[in-house]
This record gives sequence, structure tokens and C-alpha cells, in this order.
Amino acid sequence: MTRTRSCNLQVSIQRAAPGWKAVSGAGAKVRRAARQAVAMAGVPVTDGAEIAVLLADDARVRDVNRQWLAKDRPTNVLSFPGAPPDRIAQTPFLGDIILAFETMAAEAAVEEKPLEHHMVHLVVHGVLHLLGYDHMTRNEAERMERLESAILAALDIPDPYAGSDPLETMTE
Repeated sequence: MTRTRSCNLQVSIQRAAPGWKAVSGAGAKVRRAARQAVAMAGVPVTDGAEIAVLLADDARVRDVNRQWLAKDRPTNVLSFPGAPPDRIAQTPFLGDIILAFETMAAEAAVEEKPLEHHMVHLVVHGVLHLLGYDHMTRNEAERMERLESAILAALDIPDPYAGSDPLETMTE
């Protein structure tokens, strides 16, 4: 189990799509998830470091994905680190996370899980990307999934990977 450490993480949140009104207490849940992820990730960060979270819609995420990653489609979460992995401990800004409401809601429905649980999972996933975690190889995917599952358990959310193969989450 990864050791938890105290973290004075600042999480700024902007709602840019009306669908997010459907998620009760979204801001508080996003903050709690981000802080728990940083606390359990095992990556040193500057006290008072900041993460910015944009609660967007599919159209906005598609635009950002096309502009910055040359992928002309929406996705559930995008992460843009504020520093390379070797500089995370010194940066006051860890990066940006953007969530796409419609994609997130559709995935939650298909997977028959509460919308809030899926949102928290995507925030945790995005924060881990900001902290240098990835899932490009099987070993990276297994490591990241184990940590996500532990963080989510600390937040009283069931393991979203139970019964799945880490290869399913590997990036193309």
C-alpha cells in the first residue's frame, strides 16, 4: 500500500458546461479526489501546489484534443502536466485536467456505475498523469491501476478495474 502524506493542494475548478449540474457536490468531490491522489501517489510536490480542473463538455474536449494532441474526437479526461517528471517537486503548478461531461456520463451508464464514482476515478487518473504516471506499457498500466484502485478505496469507491486486463487501458 502506498503511504498517505499530508498535502496542502490547491484545486481550482471551472464549470464550462451545464451538464455538470447533474453531479451533486462536484467541486468538493473533485478537490477531495485530487488531494487524495496527490497524498497517495508517492511523488513529492511543493506545499500549496495547484491543479486546475475544467469541467467541460465533449465539444470543448474535442477541440482541445484536436489542437494539442492531433486527435479529432472527445475523450473522457485530458491531462496537461505543468512540469516534466523530474521537476514536479519544484513546480507550484502541477497542471490542468479537463473532463468531458457527455463522454463521462455515457461511460458511467454503460459500466453501470454512479456518475460521481466515475468522475472521481477520472480525476484520480488525471492527477496521476500530472504526477508522471502513465499506461503506455503493461507494467505502467498495472502500476497505475493498482494505485488508482488504492486511492479510490481510500475514497470509498469500488475498484473500477476489478476483473479487467491492464492492456485495456494502455494508450495507443
